[in-house]
Amino acid sequence: METFNPKELSFTDSAIKHFQTSLKERGRGNGIKIGVKEAGCSGYEYFFDFADIIDPDDHVFNKNGCKVYVDNESLKFLSGSQVDYSKDGLNSGIKFINPNAKAVCGCGESFTI
Repeated sequence: METFNPKELSFTDSAIKHFQTSLKERGRGNGIKIGVKEAGCSGYEYFFDFADIIDPDDHVFNKNGCKVYVDNESLKFLSGSQVDYSKDGLNSGIKFINPNAKAVCGCGESFTI
């Protein structure tokens, strides 16, 4: 069982496995970049990308050899969150369980702090 740290992010094994599979299928990349940007109907939304260029200021989470990069500004919004990957019937995807989000829009793509 992992210890909860409100200043960090945690990743489920299924999320890390999904990231590792995505990187392997792509064939290149230093890891995964995740963050938050102003957008969406509620004010902020999460983003994902492959980390090809590394910003030395990014915070690096290394789990089971998979590196996840988060910029310092996004980390303020994501601290204490858990990143999960889930499958529900035909739907699958990364899900953030973010204790900092005060409200989530109806489509589930954006949130309010």
